[in-house]
Amino acid sequence: MKKRYSLIASAIGAFMLVTGMLGPVQATQVKGDSALMFGGSFFHAQGADVGVLNLDVGYGYFLTENWEVGILQTLGYDIINDDDDIWWASTIPFINYNFRAKEAFQPFVGAFLGATYNEDDASGTLGPQIGFRSFVNDSTFVSLKYRYEWFFNELDYNDIEDNSSEGNHVVTLGVGFVF
Repeated sequence: MKKRYSLIASAIGAFMLVTGMLGPVQATQVKGDSALMFGGSFFHAQGADVGVLNLDVGYGYFLTENWEVGILQTLGYDIINDDDDIWWASTIPFINYNFRAKEAFQPFVGAFLGATYNEDDASGTLGPQIGFRSFVNDSTFVSLKYRYEWFFNELDYNDIEDNSSEGNHVVTLGVGFVF
């Protein structure tokens, strides 16, 4: 498991190094622009020895240069030794605030509230997210995002508080296009 984390940390470091060496670009989004994002994620559930790889597709709409609302669709597949495999999906509306909207490197913070489901079960999910976009030209960017997912069966503060240590850490590396 330690070797896997070292590999992931190395990949993230290389990604940040490469995007930092790219030439300057005139990246900007304006009110009314859209963004289409594709990514891959890895998460490790707290207290478990099983990790999951999944694919993400997202669409965002810029209410202003900085504020973006959108929806993220994820699809994952757990391959579990000595047990049945599990597929799951999440549909997650989000809101992000993008800092430095007229620069090539754009950090953001946000929040989401959605649903996670498979053929047997469904639950709600919510949490914070943070990340950055690094534009490689005027309309194409690479992104790195972290989100923490809390799960709940009812939107009740006590249920969320009781499950706060049983969530998922999700890191997504992706590419996107502003149009």
